[in-house]
Amino acid sequence: MIKRMSQSFYYGWVIVFIAGFGVFFSGPGQTYSNSVYIDQYIADFGWSRSEVSGIYSIATFCAGILMFFVGRLIDQLGQRKMMVIVGTVLGLACFFNSFVSNIWMMAIGFFMIRLFGQGSMSLIPGTLVPQWFIVKRGRALSFMAIGSFASAAFFPVANAWMISRWDWQTSWQVWGCLLLFLFVPVVLLGVRNKPEDIGLVPDGKVEKQDQTSETIGTVIPVSEENWTLKEARKTVAFWAILICVGIPALVNTGITFHLLSILGENGLSPQIAATVLSLMAIVGFPISFASGFILEKVKTNLLVLLIFVIEIMLLLMLLVTKNFTFAIIFGILWGTAGGLERITFAIIWPNYFGRKYIGSIKGVAATIGVIASAFGPLPFGVGYDLFHSYTPVLLMTLLFPVIGIICASIAKKPEKATTANVAV
Repeated sequence: MIKRMSQSFYYGWVIVFIAGFGVFFSGPGQTYSNSVYIDQYIADFGWSRSEVSGIYSIATFCAGILMFFVGRLIDQLGQRKMMVIVGTVLGLACFFNSFVSNIWMMAIGFFMIRLFGQGSMSLIPGTLVPQWFIVKRGRALSFMAIGSFASAAFFPVANAWMISRWDWQTSWQVWGCLLLFLFVPVVLLGVRNKPEDIGLVPDGKVEKQDQTSETIGTVIPVSEENWTLKEARKTVAFWAILICVGIPALVNTGITFHLLSILGENGLSPQIAATVLSLMAIVGFPISFASGFILEKVKTNLLVLLIFVIEIMLLLMLLVTKNFTFAIIFGILWGTAGGLERITFAIIWPNYFGRKYIGSIKGVAATIGVIASAFGPLPFGVGYDLFHSYTPVLLMTLLFPVIGIICASIAKKPEKATTANVAV
């Protein structure tokens, strides 16, 4: 069936759709979804904000450590098997979270959804699409990002509605059912690991420029340099990019986790905070879509640098966002940064180091991203409990995007012949 379809339509675009579906279902493990539950946990169980933040950070840190091994498993088992396994376990984890009744169960629940949702369900689609595209990789990842932004726009609103309509336990059960009975069957039926598995090459058919009768229509794969993880670790770019990946993960998770409280301190309602989260996703989508095409023409590290400039503006804006108009502007700016981040950090690894060992390489990046996100909520929570204000933490956080600007400036695409010797 797939081979017959490939004669008139490149099956890679079906893969992009399913990958976007997978990124959408990373939602139960993402902070934009979990942030809606935090005040419910505090109200129902009487835990402090520092306790919940600390448990969330520890669970995320532990999940992050394991992402390196998830990346290795992707290279060994392939994306199809891993998506089925992860989708199934994530669905079961959602049901587990619906039965949370003490802080230890909450810790286990957070760990499972962060490992299999935020980490694995984001990593696997991000390694699948680059297998199918090289020349059109930017636009393919842009289409995949539709799922990411749809998730960020939909989950906070859907969670808030289900909690008000029923309760937070029911909302977890709904996501568990959708993962097990919708997402997993789609993966089983539709996913193939790489185009070569069904007789295709990345990007589809490419005709030779020499239009002779012997060469017209010949399928030619586009070549690219493939780096092993060991080789990549010897470059300056690898370590600079890792730092650039970690900083937004840390800062954005801290802001998102406490957004209702931050804006509440400024006199804004939880509904406005939820609107900001959805607006961020809505604005981020067209920015992300455009950046995928732009990155086919522009050096990747230049967009990374722009991300950190915008991040400085965001942190400063949070200090003065005290009315609805400023909240909307903040959401638009945040969405712009998010749109650039999702595609830029997705495409930079395969563009710099190839697709053959992308699971292992992006596994390291996912480890850093998840671990960095683990340290985001705790300083904001502790800072608020100590100072009864988020202002000191926001000001101190400005240091991180400054470091990001420096790292982005030196994160240029490496060449094997001129690989810098950097200690592993």
